[in-house]
Amino acid sequence: MQEPTFLILTALAAGPQHGYGIITDVVQISGERIRLQAGTLYAALDRLQGEGLVETDREEVVDGRARRYYRLTSEGEARLAVEAGHLRRNADTAASRLRGGLRPAFSMKPAPPRWEAGLATSFGSAT
Repeated sequence: MQEPTFLILTALAAGPQHGYGIITDVVQISGERIRLQAGTLYAALDRLQGEGLVETDREEVVDGRARRYYRLTSEGEARLAVEAGHLRRNADTAASRLRGGLRPAFSMKPAPPRWEAGLATSFGSAT
């Protein structure tokens, strides 16, 4: 799941919000790293609605303008919970390794050649 999608779902986990509310919540949640444009947000919301993760909660008119509120579906909540678990495990692993914790059981560095006594003569080498 892309980070903007995760942040949109996270914003909606607090309850129904309209587009501008989601945009400002994503800025806050991300520590001001992610600033969604309105077009990007609404395209994402359409996609998330198509996937059954978000649905329209209600519409109201404020200052003569229609305002649509969105909310997570139960499937959206479940998907967000799964993704949060994945991120938590990955972050825990990174933190552990930075502290000198567990290392992988395999190494990408090739093993040094093993030149044991008598190995060269077994291949017919004259010594």
